[in-house]
Amino acid sequence: MTRTVVESKTKTAVLGFDEPFCVIGERINPTGRKKLAAELEAGDFSTVEKDAIAQVAAGATVLDINAGVVYNSNPNPNETEPPLMRKIVELVQGLVEVPLCIDSSVPGALEAGLAAAEGRPLLNSVTGEEERLELVLPLVKKYNVPVVAISNDDTGISEDPDVRFEVARKIVERAADFGIPAHDIVVDPLVMPIGAMATAGQQVFALVRRLREELGVNTTCGASNVSFGLPNRHGINNAFLPMAMGAGMTSAIMNPVALPTTQKKIAEKKEQVAAAGIILPEGMDDEAFVQMFGLGSTKPRAGKEMEAIRAANLLTNNDPHGGEWIRFNKAPEEAGAAGAAGGRRGGGRRRRAS
Repeated sequence: MTRTVVESKTKTAVLGFDEPFCVIGERINPTGRKKLAAELEAGDFSTVEKDAIAQVAAGATVLDINAGVVYNSNPNPNETEPPLMRKIVELVQGLVEVPLCIDSSVPGALEAGLAAAEGRPLLNSVTGEEERLELVLPLVKKYNVPVVAISNDDTGISEDPDVRFEVARKIVERAADFGIPAHDIVVDPLVMPIGAMATAGQQVFALVRRLREELGVNTTCGASNVSFGLPNRHGINNAFLPMAMGAGMTSAIMNPVALPTTQKKIAEKKEQVAAAGIILPEGMDDEAFVQMFGLGSTKPRAGKEMEAIRAANLLTNNDPHGGEWIRFNKAPEEAGAAGAAGGRRGGGRRRRAS
């Protein structure tokens, strides 16, 4: 049975068809996060630290590290990204014990991350492009690490799943020329947005089955791609992930964290509550308030996608005796429960003090 082993200094994550689904946390990535990018250029790593800890707490088994900041002071990523990658890798592995995934389009940054990482990280990524194959596969062999193989080549990304399968086959075969075994290739078959291609879900499920049965490789994907541009993306992601797992997908690069409820949203809801004449107990804190009114939490917590993944692990017998499911669903101690229980609805609007 195919097993891809990813290791830190103290922990091992295994991708396999009879293993629990591997969640690769994607939050440490400045792409599309202007605040984080500015912080990194200024040497502020506080958000990186928070994201690392929150993702592991939510259930991530591997953390993706991307240092792709285009500095205002120096727009050349070949100069700026390698030292930043090294710094982030050293920082994160000092905070959490899970293995890392070194993620970059800059070969120098990939090698800097590999050199700094303890254990056996996952490398992200190689494609079917000739230049990329020649640059990345020697690194994979040199450091003896597994690699994500993205199913596009010099012609771009094909909408034809058969073409994407052949690109994956090409990468597996070229890797074998370097002495890299198929079990160290984790194929990303490229999930298309369902809003742009109605058959995107069916395509990727069929493609994952072929990759498992014909090439014997593990697979991954950018989980949120499927819902891009649509409302209630979490609802789509929650359905997609267990279906992909059922087809044989063994990991996903995704955000495992439900972000905290913002103070703005809390304030707006409190205004609505007051306008409706609902009298809240004195001293109720924000955490009790948001839980009472179904607004989530003021703290980072596991997202709904993690609930779907854990349920699918249980249903596919990859959660022995349901231990993880039971632990995940243990009711947390209610914040301010006693005060919340005293809430009541007034018979009318509260009178203003005279």
